Amino acid sequence: MLSGPIPPDMCKKGKMTALLLLQNKLTGAIPETYASCNSLKRFRVSNNSLSGSVPVGLWGLPNAEIIDIELNNLEGSVTSEIKSAKNLAQIYARKNRLSGEMPKEISEASSLVTIDLSGNQISGEIPDSIGGLKQLGSLYLQKNQLTGSIPESLGSCISLNDVDLSMNSLSGKIPSSLGSLPALNSLNMSRNRLSGEIPSSLALLRLSLFDLSENKLSGEIPQALTIQAYNGSLAGNPGLCSVDLIGSFPRCSKGSGMSKGVRTIVVCIPILLVLVMLCLALYLKKKNKKVNYGGGGRSLKEEYSWDVKSFHVLSFTEDEILDSIKQENLIGKGGSGNVFRVTLSNGKELAVKHIWNTDIDSRTKKSRSWSSGSGSGTPMLAGKRTGKSKEFDAEVQALSSIRHVNVVKLYCSITSEDSNLLVYEYLPNGSLWDRLHTRGKMELDWETRYEIAVGAAKGLEYLHHSCERPVIHRDVKSSNILLDEFLKPRIADFGLAKIVQANVAKDSTHVIAGTHGYIAPEYGYTYKVNEKSDVYSFGVVLMELVTGKKPIEAEFGENKDIVSWVHSKAQNKEMFGSVVDSRIPEMYKEEACKVLRTAVLCTATLPAMRPTMRAVVQMLEDAEPCKLVGIVISKDGSQKKITANAK
Repeated sequence: MLSGPIPPDMCKKGKMTALLLLQNKLTGAIPETYASCNSLKRFRVSNNSLSGSVPVGLWGLPNAEIIDIELNNLEGSVTSEIKSAKNLAQIYARKNRLSGEMPKEISEASSLVTIDLSGNQISGEIPDSIGGLKQLGSLYLQKNQLTGSIPESLGSCISLNDVDLSMNSLSGKIPSSLGSLPALNSLNMSRNRLSGEIPSSLALLRLSLFDLSENKLSGEIPQALTIQAYNGSLAGNPGLCSVDLIGSFPRCSKGSGMSKGVRTIVVCIPILLVLVMLCLALYLKKKNKKVNYGGGGRSLKEEYSWDVKSFHVLSFTEDEILDSIKQENLIGKGGSGNVFRVTLSNGKELAVKHIWNTDIDSRTKKSRSWSSGSGSGTPMLAGKRTGKSKEFDAEVQALSSIRHVNVVKLYCSITSEDSNLLVYEYLPNGSLWDRLHTRGKMELDWETRYEIAVGAAKGLEYLHHSCERPVIHRDVKSSNILLDEFLKPRIADFGLAKIVQANVAKDSTHVIAGTHGYIAPEYGYTYKVNEKSDVYSFGVVLMELVTGKKPIEAEFGENKDIVSWVHSKAQNKEMFGSVVDSRIPEMYKEEACKVLRTAVLCTATLPAMRPTMRAVVQMLEDAEPCKLVGIVISKDGSQKKITANAK
């Protein structure tokens, strides 16, 4: 809540390495003195009310690794001085009033990984020199006034993962070179003036997000871009046509460029494939064994019919999934269904959740429990429900359009009259709960715990702040944070999720959702759904990571949980440090306490006193652990650690 201007003389002696003033109420301009503070590595003043022009020299600070000025009212432009910023990795400048053109010298800042200049008034063309940024992973230029064509050289940025050029005035053809980017995951060029045909090379990409809508594109739509996952991605291009009458697009005319022979092949191949599939289905039906998965011994293939809705590009068929739903592949049972591990013919592994449409399985007439195992040894709390289809609908609605590295990927849904299947990516290292608390628990070092905390926080930040309508998870807990082969976290299990409607004032529910030990205290006196309830639950997860304790332990005392236990220690520095897991080395205790302080803020009794998930991410990033470089031992035997920032 700091106000007033930024003091101008904090770098007077030329030794300041980091200026972090994020999320305050600071006003005035950025003092010119910081443009000559060559010792600065981290300059972060985002989310204030700063105004005036950005000092020209700030862009060229030789040791700066991050310049973060987003969410202010700053003016000026990104200047050619940026060529001197050889160590600059991240530019965050979205939602300001920056103008002018992007300098061609930006390519000389060769360490750039992230450029976010979205939501400004930047004009002119994207410089062709941008292709020289070989480490560039994210390029966000949406909501500006850019004109001209997209440079072909952008396809030389081999590390590009996310590209958003939407809502500009870009024209010309889409560069075919973009189709050769090996790591590209998200491509949004919607609401521009792009023309010409869609390059066939784009069909080679496997994108989580793809949007070319509202342009002036024409010609035939590449067939690989017509899947349901990209539904709406080509809308608003009246000149486009389709061979297979996809959506509202007209059929391509005979003069669309295909020879008669090619057109014949295109028409015949689907017919041949259908015939082959029918023959294969008849053969498998005769040979297929009954599958016993706890539902009466009946094969899932004997359901009436199956409807597949894909949300990503699929490399498997529904038969591969249905054949694998059997007892020997069962890996988990939860409140919302059984989970199976499926190994595809190409060796890839998937996780499939099987949910019945009703509480009573009509095949066996056996009641199915709603609270069988929450993954944390504690029952899931929920009000009365009429069927599991509610959880299925909630999960599909929440996950089908989400694209984030820290949220579990939902490939598709496969539904029949009384069964629902959700097909996810498979996470081989189980849940964070397993790693921290079970008998076979893995020894997680502090750096790994920290990375899990930051990754999970970014996943929740995305759900709360970056979705078109905020998604409230309502069951955040360590057993719903899954870990991949590199122990990177994914937020999972959206069976209780709620998408906030446009009329937030009336957005409430009469279902108490969550798990004992993680439920925010306001559930005791209000049913109103709020993102701050997720923040509370995440604070509990942070406490688990730092202390190594479960949310409910006998040592906390009767009717007490980990939150009350940690809060009771927070008034005394020594007592506060004593709750840190003994397995965390002494050299990391200070950083662990920083994370624990964030957890205390997250678990404030009043929701209004808790930070947003965006603020939580910022606090965690500023608690980044340091690497031990060496130890100096003096003659008297005293020791001093020498550390360096992990980045």
